[in-house]
Amino acid sequence: MSKNLFEGNIVRLRAMEENDWESFFEMDLDSETQRASWMVPFPRSTTAAKEWAKKESLRNPEKDAFRFVIEHLADGKVAGTINTHTLEPENGSFGYGLGIHFDYRRRGCASEAILLLLNYFFKELRYHKCTVGVFSFNTASVELHKKLGFVHEGRLREMEYSNGEYYDHIMFGMTEGEFETLYGERFKVELPRIG
Repeated sequence: MSKNLFEGNIVRLRAMEENDWESFFEMDLDSETQRASWMVPFPRSTTAAKEWAKKESLRNPEKDAFRFVIEHLADGKVAGTINTHTLEPENGSFGYGLGIHFDYRRRGCASEAILLLLNYFFKELRYHKCTVGVFSFNTASVELHKKLGFVHEGRLREMEYSNGEYYDHIMFGMTEGEFETLYGERFKVELPRIG
């Protein structure tokens, strides 16, 4: 494991850079990625994409809400994004959204990005619980969260409208203790003794 806690074997989580606009513009053109992540938005111009990337690159975390770029280590390209939201530090809970570029799906990028994020929020920021909503049509994400050990906590019926139909919102959760049981050894770091 790297000494950089934002870096794994496949991906690195990093801040947005102004020149990332092109990768995100390309992801915007993939309607299925957009639909699975949140919704299919109106088209965005290259000018607007550049301006958005510039603003994101200058944005500081707000109440621990932050957009991480998922960078593929082997080629240095943008593999996707993972952003934290619905943060309640007083309760120790948070959620995240995830979008993976078409070329990087089923290559371990999403799994490792999620685990790096959970490790940071649980072990460095003292959060206790992560809750994630997945659209029922996104079977790849449903299976991914089950594989990672998230617990199925509920289903909100017909909450999301896309492609002319209503879909359920499936809720998954993982506590810090569950993460520690599953992944504690993988992320264990020996700190140097001082003095």
